[in-house]
This record gives sequence, structure tokens and C-alpha cells, in this order.
Amino acid sequence: MTGHPCHVGVQLLQIVHDAFHRSGAQWLAVPETDARPNASTSSGIDLWPSPQFLAVPAACPPAAAPPSSVADMSDTTLTRTRLSLCINLHQQLRLALDHARQEHIMETPTPVAEVSGREPDSPDADRKREIAKRVFLFLIPFLMVTMMYATYMGTMHSPKTRDMPVGVVGSGAVAESVVNELKSVQDGAADPRLVGDRREALNLLKDRDVAGVLLIPADGSTEATVYTAQAAGASQAGAVRQILAPVAAGHGWTAKAQDVAPLPSGDSAGIAVLLAAIGMIMVGYVPLSGMMTAAPQLLALRRFLPLLAGWAVLTSTVTWLILGPIVGAVDGHYLAFVGIGMLATGAVGIGQLLFARVLGGLALLPGMLLWVVFGVPSSNLAMPIHAMPDFFGFLHDVLPLPAAGEALRSVIYFDGRGVGKHLLTLAIWMVAALAITLLLGRRKGAALADAQESDNPDAPRPAMSGGPVRPKRLRYFAVAAFPLAILTVVVGMMSASLHQPEIRDMPVVVVGASQEQAEQATEGLQKGLGDLVSLTTSTSLARATDQIREREVVGVYVLPTAKGGEPKLYTSSAAGVGQHNALRAMFQQIAQSQKTQLETTDIKPLNASDSNGSNSMYAAMSWVMSGFVVMAALRGGAPEIKRLRQLLPMIAGWAVGMAVWLWVLFDVLIGAINGHGWAMVGFGALTIFSISLFTAVFTRTLGIAGVIPVLVIALMMGVPASGGAISLYMVPEFFRGLNDVLPLPAAVDLVRAAVYFDGAGIGGHLATIVGWGAVCLLINVGIDRWLARRDLKPDTDEGGGSGTPVAGQGAVLDLTGAGDTAEPSRRARRRTTRTRS
Repeated sequence: MTGHPCHVGVQLLQIVHDAFHRSGAQWLAVPETDARPNASTSSGIDLWPSPQFLAVPAACPPAAAPPSSVADMSDTTLTRTRLSLCINLHQQLRLALDHARQEHIMETPTPVAEVSGREPDSPDADRKREIAKRVFLFLIPFLMVTMMYATYMGTMHSPKTRDMPVGVVGSGAVAESVVNELKSVQDGAADPRLVGDRREALNLLKDRDVAGVLLIPADGSTEATVYTAQAAGASQAGAVRQILAPVAAGHGWTAKAQDVAPLPSGDSAGIAVLLAAIGMIMVGYVPLSGMMTAAPQLLALRRFLPLLAGWAVLTSTVTWLILGPIVGAVDGHYLAFVGIGMLATGAVGIGQLLFARVLGGLALLPGMLLWVVFGVPSSNLAMPIHAMPDFFGFLHDVLPLPAAGEALRSVIYFDGRGVGKHLLTLAIWMVAALAITLLLGRRKGAALADAQESDNPDAPRPAMSGGPVRPKRLRYFAVAAFPLAILTVVVGMMSASLHQPEIRDMPVVVVGASQEQAEQATEGLQKGLGDLVSLTTSTSLARATDQIREREVVGVYVLPTAKGGEPKLYTSSAAGVGQHNALRAMFQQIAQSQKTQLETTDIKPLNASDSNGSNSMYAAMSWVMSGFVVMAALRGGAPEIKRLRQLLPMIAGWAVGMAVWLWVLFDVLIGAINGHGWAMVGFGALTIFSISLFTAVFTRTLGIAGVIPVLVIALMMGVPASGGAISLYMVPEFFRGLNDVLPLPAAVDLVRAAVYFDGAGIGGHLATIVGWGAVCLLINVGIDRWLARRDLKPDTDEGGGSGTPVAGQGAVLDLTGAGDTAEPSRRARRRTTRTRS
């Protein structure tokens, strides 16, 4: 027999135990002349047990001592002695067999034949399977990153409003002329309709059938009113004002803005509904991946449906607690959250179960694509749906995420108006997915596509790594704790940082003809603007504008050189659209109060292919995500690849390949980033490589649970600290201090410097990325040495084990049942041999 020594021992003991059990009765009936002490078989095995071997456990009655000769015993005595010896030997064999089995289970993966009922494949088949697994370990992260950022960059890099429905209240030739003007404005940006009266128009606005209303002034008046609903979408309300206000001005009317559904003060950014909907969808499909590996018996419908209902109530409550009492973005509406959450999470959960029945482990890809990647652009929550391609307008009425978001919006801001159709969408998803799942169960059975279903929660599960199974309670805890932690991090951190943007300490340079003039003006401006700005003075316009290019200040305010002259304001929209617009509005009000004209100059404007200014953020996030997901995939799918010398070539090749592909995707295929290939590939490869090393620090020590701290540090804290989604001067002070520390803000500024600012200020951000990579490389070297010492450390359990190091045991925590199964080092194997000898 060949193989692991413990495996051989189990097999030998099993053979002896079975043979002894079958032949025990025959041995008792052996003729008296053959029952000789110390008699041996031809194989040399002593059939008469020694007194030491016959040590009887305390629970068993002691056996009589063997006689000196057979002749001294009567038939009855001989029979009783044989029976006692047989029982004792049988008990000892059972104890030895049980002990060997336990050691064997702890040290070796579950054989394929024991789990699936089929014989192991040939070495060639195993080699092909291993190659296919390695390919998929990189293919899945590649597809995830590509799907996500091709969609986000493609839809949001340069959105154009199309067919925005607006109402015009009025009658006669003037109203008809306004409607005709709106039809031709901005190449079909508006889809106007003539409404009979103001009340009807406002009802349409509150039902979200129109995005805005223009009330034409009555005879003798020159004041028109533009009605919007900020709660229906802040960006949509802004787009409506940009469409209707110029038309009113063209007729000589002054446009008065009125908001019929304002956002609450605790959620002035209108982000609460988006985060709540994403959370409800995410907790519907994320747990399925863990359940398929760690607890597939829970996927039987009779267990899955009640668990899903309770899970939906729990996660909806957590989401409401975060957005309501903790953050203050939502006031009340708890029961509405729970009801909508049960429908949304239930629809996605059953739909993902259907994907799992058909596709097995690959169900993550269509689930992620359908529920989130397509769901966010079509939701009408982040961007107006009328600024998205027509395909996403169709998905807005179909997918669960838009339905959940619009249902929450209807209940929280519009007194439930129009909520019925969105609830119906969720109900249809739930019923249809359940019906198809039941049909598949009848035709194909209830088993998953790539796993054998079992009702025994303690049965060994063949995880991707083939490692030992974790305890049942730990696996159940992991299945719930992992998505719950992600929900808390995403909803909690993003809402706390972005729900209430307020301008604080925006740096501005005041340039005067003399230092005295600049200081006097600065004193007056600081009193009027308070802590909105942080003012410094200068007499050199060139030096001040260089500070804008290096992103050290947001703007430069140049005082007029002569009495009655016009002040000038220099900013850069490429450094941040939000802060650029806020600063212009701020100093426009100052100019109006002084009854002067303000001349504005955008020294580095955005490209036409980046009208939102979001390209730098999405490019940097794609780099960070590439480094993050590949290490998560390697840890979950191939934990045997745990040495740094194995990982470094893989992540280096992955970093370069993904950096090249992402530049091709963003520039050549989408057209969002114009040129700058060498810079984008170089900075991208360096960022991906550094983030991979950073992720490896956690996944190599904490197992798959290590993705949680990486998600928090690299993404959830990095987004508000980057100034990519919202200006750095509009987030809490805590995140401003992280701007010079975290890798995502550094990557965002690297993209901006390369695309817009000719490399100005690139040194500090490049040093940040290199520093992260170097420190994490050194930490991984230390982890390598720790793993080597752990492999050499003998097992010292209470039973005084054999001294064999157990692969996969130690401080590394794997919550889903897929433990490390890497072969010990050569030194470890030599030490194991010596210890066993």
C-alpha cells in the first residue's frame, strides 16, 4: 500500500478489524489441540495476544490470565478464556481504528470517492482539472472587473440627457412656442408636454411622470416658475433647471426655482435610498456563494425559504438602523423598509438560487451582472435614467434594484405615490424564480449543478481547495457573518461620509497688486465666507495658478487692479467638478453683492469624453479592484498556493496584463481616456501589484475573512478620501487626513496628473503607491517565515500525537470550510519522518 502513513494505518486496521470480526466465532470453535499459546500463522503474526496488548479499558471487566498450558484448562475454562481474549482484542482494535480515523480526517482531504461515490480520476485528468482551475481562478476576477468597470465607465463618462419628460403649464400661442423650443433644445434633451393647469402638472411631478415643470407667467408678469423634485433625484433636478431656465430667459422671463419634494437635511445628497437598495440586493445574492460550499443542505427549498425570510427581516433592520437612528439620513418608515426588503432580498435570493441550480459556482457572474452591474446604472438613483443609454431605460422597469430603490423613494419622500408597480416588479421576480426552481427540481432533482446535495450538515464537503471541513456552527456563522459585515461596511461607511456634504476650509489664494491689498481683501472675504474657505495671499498669479495644477488649492481669486475693474476667478474642473462649481457659485454671489461682473477661467477643463469628471475615479477603482479580487480568488480557490515565491510571479503578470487590458478597454474600446498609454499602464500595474500584496497580508493570515479589512481600507475609506466622487472639502475631516495616506486617493491623483496636468504633482502620489507595495512586500516576507516555522512545528495535542505537522491547521482562519492543504516543506517532511520513527 502507498500513500500518506495515516491513510495506510487506517486501511490496515480496517482490514484486521473486519477479518477478526468475521472470524471470531470460528476461532472460538477451534479444536482443543490447535489452541496453543504463541502459535503463529505462516505470516508470522502472533495469534495469542500478549498481556500488554490485552490491557482492558476501565469500562470492561478484567480478563482471566492466560494459563500456562492448554492441558491445565477444562473445556469450559478454555472457552471462557478464548471469549474474553476475543472481546478484549476486538475492543482494542476498535479504539485504535477510531483514533487512526480521526488523525487521518484531520490530516488529509476528503477523498473524492468517499464524497461523490466515484473513483478518483487518472493523473492526466487531475492535471487537466488543475490547469482548468488555475485558468478559472484568473478568468473569474478578469470577468468581474471587466463587467463592472466597462459598464460604469461606458455609461457615466459622458452622459447626455435624452427625452427628459417636462411639463409646460400655459395656453395659447406662447405655451405652444415654448413646447416647440424645448423639443429642439440640446439635440432632443427634453420631451415636453403641454399641461392644462398647475395642479395637474404638480401631480405628474410628484408621481414622477415628469421630471420638471415650467409655469409660464400670467399676462402682465415676467416671472416664470421652474418646479422640480429634489427627492426624485438631485442630478435630475439640476438637469431640469439647465434645460428650462435658458428657455425662460430667452423669452425675457426671470426663472424662479421651487422644489415640491425637497430632500431632508440629514440626506442632502440623496444617497440613502441608493445605499439601502444596494444593500437589500447585495444580501440577497452574496450568501449563496458561501452556502454552496459551506452548507449546501440549506439550499433545499424547505429550509432555504424560511431562512431567506428571516434573513431579509434581519438585514433590512440593520440597514434601517444604520441609515436612520445612527446616521440620521432616514426618519421613520421602519415597517416599509422591512416590507420592501423582504420582497427585494427574497426576489434576488430565489433568483440567485435558480442560477446556482443551473450554473453551480459560476452563478456569481450572472448574479453580479444582473443584480448590481446593470442595476446601478438603470436605477435612476445615481444618475438620471434619461441620461443613460436606452437599454438601461428598459432595464429600469424590469430589474429588482431599480424597483427596490423607486419603492423606497415613493414611501419615504412621496407618501407612497406610485409604489404599487415597483412592488409588483419584485413580486413577479420572486414568483417566477420560485416556479422555475420548482420545475427544475422536478425534472433534474434538487442537487446543485456542480455539487452533491446532502441532508447531513456534518458530512464532509469537497471545497475548491479540497481541505478539511470546519465545524458546522463555524460554517453557519461564516455564511451569515460575511455578507452581514459587507452590508454594514458598505452602507455604514458610505452613508456616514457622503450623506451630508458640507463645504469646509476650501483653500483659495487671493492675489492682489500688493501684499497689503491682498491681506485687506482677505480679511473682508474671510468674515463673509466664514469657514467655507481657507484664504491665503499672494502677489504672483503664475505661482498661484501652479498651485491649482498641483492640486494644492482649489481656486485663485484675483482682485481688480483699478477702481471699477472686474475681479477674476481661476479654477480647474479637471481637479474636481463639485468643488469647481461650488467655488464659482460662491464668488458669483460676492460679485453680485458688489454689483460687478466676475470673469471666470477654467485653466484645466474636462475633456468632452469626461464631462462628469468621474473617469479618474473609475480607472483608479478598477486598478484597486483588480488587485483585490485576484487575491481573494486565489485564497478561496487555491489556498495551497501560499508561498511568496509562488505568488509573486502570478500577481506581477496579472498586474501588467490587467493594466494593459484596462487601458485598452477605457481608451480604445470606450473612448473615455484619450491616449496616455504608457502612464496608464505603468501606474496601473504598480497599483494593482501593491494592492495584491496588501490583500495578501490579510488573506494569508486571516484566510478568506481577510477580505473584510481590505474592503474597508482600500475601497470604503478610499472613496470619500479620494475626492473622486465628491470634493475632499465636502467630506468629514477624518477622510481628509487619509488623502495623503491611502492608495486609492493616490491612484486617482495619478490618473488626473497623467491625463490633465502633464504629470504635475505626481511624485508624492507615486511614492504613496510604492510605499504601500514595499511595506506589504516586507510583511509578506515575514509571513512566509512564519508559515515555514508553522510547518516545522510538531502537533502537540492532548493525546500526545505523533508529532506530525497538520497541513492547514494553525492560526490561519478559513470560515467556509476550505482549509489549507498545501504539502509541507522538504525540511518539514524530513522532521516528520524522524519524529514518527
